[in-house]
Amino acid sequence: MGPNGWLTPTPSVVHRPSPNHDQRPDGEDPSLLVIHNISLPPGVFTGNAIIEFFQNQLDMSSDPWFENIRNLHVSSHFLIRRDGRIVQFVPTTLRAWHAGASCFQGRERCNDFSIGIELEGTDVLPYTDEQYAKLTILTAAVRARHAIRWVQGHEHIAPGRKTDPGPAFDWPRFVQATGLANPSL
Repeated sequence: MGPNGWLTPTPSVVHRPSPNHDQRPDGEDPSLLVIHNISLPPGVFTGNAIIEFFQNQLDMSSDPWFENIRNLHVSSHFLIRRDGRIVQFVPTTLRAWHAGASCFQGRERCNDFSIGIELEGTDVLPYTDEQYAKLTILTAAVRARHAIRWVQGHEHIAPGRKTDPGPAFDWPRFVQATGLANPSL
């Protein structure tokens, strides 16, 4: 990862810049990694709807379910597709709009001090081995650039409002592979 917070593009890493970001307050260096899941429409793992959504370019008329997200302007820093390909939307040095109303260790506005990684998936379908492998590599790259100390699921920082990455995410596997602490487990 470069000093500007972008991964180097490769055949398995692409940049798709999102406008849904801004500056971190006071140049804060992120200390928290937040794991999410997304599929658009829910349970569909083909096409580019997620990318288009994070870039504010999703054709809302292409699926009736998209009316549920019509007025949202969000993005994570990264998306890991089912096959392990990584899409980066926002440099890690900037604040992506991924967590919404959230709190970790008594501190609100987790977007200020976190990096968001979306896994293409749902709460209840197992994530792929390719996703876990790339998540481990991506976590190491992010930690080499930033002082990441903790990891949380979206469900941990926004309980009652969010449920991802859900029971399908293998926390022990991830924690063992990365050594990151999840205080919510």
